[in-house]
Amino acid sequence: MDAIIPLLTDPAAWAALITLIAMEVVLGIDNLIFISILSNKLPEAQRQFARRLGISLALIMRLALLSTLAWLVHLTAPIFSVGGSLAGLDLTFSWRDLILIAGGLFLLWKATKEIHGTMDPKPADFLDKTGVVVSNFGAVIVQIILIDMVFSIDSILTAVGMTDHLPIMIVAVIITVMIMLLAADPLANFINNNPSVVMLALGFLLMIGMILVADGFGVHIPKGYIYAAMAFSVGVEALNIMARNAKTKKESQAGH
Repeated sequence: MDAIIPLLTDPAAWAALITLIAMEVVLGIDNLIFISILSNKLPEAQRQFARRLGISLALIMRLALLSTLAWLVHLTAPIFSVGGSLAGLDLTFSWRDLILIAGGLFLLWKATKEIHGTMDPKPADFLDKTGVVVSNFGAVIVQIILIDMVFSIDSILTAVGMTDHLPIMIVAVIITVMIMLLAADPLANFINNNPSVVMLALGFLLMIGMILVADGFGVHIPKGYIYAAMAFSVGVEALNIMARNAKTKKESQAGH
């Protein structure tokens, strides 16, 4: 408590908190898209619970990592090298690098599999009566846990780089996860109700997977470029949705 009270009256601490929340929310979008796509494959009665469980697990992982900051910082220490560098790639790896590469490859595999399933005219999974793909609840949660771990480590390392105050990190993480909980259902429903958005979201996951792998090999792509590209794509798709809705409304009025 004695360490927290001075922070309440420190403008720099409040600025760090607001900046960190904004950064964590942006980083959490990737995680939220993945959870939304996976949960939408479950029967409707299980979707909300899966989303809330997945986000709650993300909170638990982040807080657990914050409680082991001394160990977490050592994740960035090199553990082995296979030759220095090659064509701009850093071939000296830390545990963080290996986790990012594994997480990126997992996202690439998962997104490619989902795209193939969307394009394949023959359904490969069980379908319920409404034609919605039914996945195993446990398998979905395991996949969410795996990717939560990757995004949690990246998120907390970002927090460590932005502030030295543990209370600020904890508050920022809790507020960010609360925002994710509020945004999860609307985002998942929007993705589910607009099939073209599913393909766009899967494209984002492919890009994020490539970025994680590149980061693991020491190629750091500025996040601003990534999110600017995502925002532009979302803007274009929003215009397409509005155009389709306007056309449908016009045809409906003409029919009357």
